Formats: sequence, structure tokens, C-alpha cells
Amino acid sequence: MTIYTRTGDQGQTSVIGGRVYKDDERVEAYGTIDELNSFVGQAVSLAEGEKFADLHEDLLLVQQELFDCGSDLAYVKIKESKYKVTSELWERLEQWVDRYEQENPKLERFILPGGSQLAAVLHVCRTVCRRAERRVVTLSHKTEINEDALKYINRLSDFFFTVARTANARLAVPDIEYLRSRKVFGNKS
Repeated sequence: MTIYTRTGDQGQTSVIGGRVYKDDERVEAYGTIDELNSFVGQAVSLAEGEKFADLHEDLLLVQQELFDCGSDLAYVKIKESKYKVTSELWERLEQWVDRYEQENPKLERFILPGGSQLAAVLHVCRTVCRRAERRVVTLSHKTEINEDALKYINRLSDFFFTVARTANARLAVPDIEYLRSRKVFGNKS
């Protein structure tokens, strides 16, 4: 088997149901999700040992689901019955966020991305996830998409923010507060 097919030499690629140019909004959306998945793979490689066994497992599942998101967005014609991303996936992400957040110190100010190496990579995942979300929103203005895939990507960036903080907490590395931030989080009465 050869990896190269030469079918994209004229700037087009195959999607489910046809061919489009490689700079099409659809390709931009699922391509950014693919980029995110690569960074998640880097985070998986750093989430080692007993201390991060739960996170390692969760990130591996996220990688599978990112492939599902890309697949759902690759349909030229809407086929809801074939969608892989459902509300159960983003609802589970909410449960994960709530579970991990219990380990994190109270947050009052904006924080800088970083701290431990694992947290820094998870913050990269968060920002690439936000870019993927913007690309999916752009696509949604042009065509119908799986709305659950968009919700999943939105919740996923919250997950990455939360687990970046959890990684720091578990390693006893403090989050770095943005110096000029006012207190923006907490109880609003």
C-alpha cells in the first residue's frame, strides 16, 4: 500500500459525499480538530503514572471522540442517522469537568497558560480547541452541521482548562495569576 494517492495534487480532497477544495470551510473545521487531536496525543504522553491514570484514560477517549467529530463534519449532505457525536458525549464532559474541578484551588483571577509541562500542553489543547470551535461555527453559517459536535467542542475547551489546573494541583505547581487581573471569578451576589 502506498500512502500517497496523487488525488489531491490539484488542491482538492475527498469528503463524505463528494470532493472539495482543501481550503473549504469543512476541511478547515475538521483539519483543526485533527490538529487538536495531535496536541491531545502529546498530553497523553505526558499524563503518566498512577497520579494521572484517570486523566490518561479520559484523554485517550477524547482522542477517539475527536475522530468522531471530524467524521461528523466531513458529511457534505446531512445524515443525522450516521452521526457519532451525541448529547451523551458532551454531557459526560460536563461531569468530568465537575469531578476534576473539585481538586482545583479556588480561582479568583485570570491565569497564564502554563505551570507544569503537562498543564502547558493542556492549555495549548484548550486554545486549539477554541480555534476549532470557531472553524466549526464558520462552517455552520454555510451549511447544516451536527450541533452536538459543536457543543462537544465547546465543552471540551472547558475540560482542557479544568484539567490543566488539575495537573498543576496534582504536581503542587501553582497556577500563575495574570498580574493585572481583577478578581473576576467567584460568587456573584
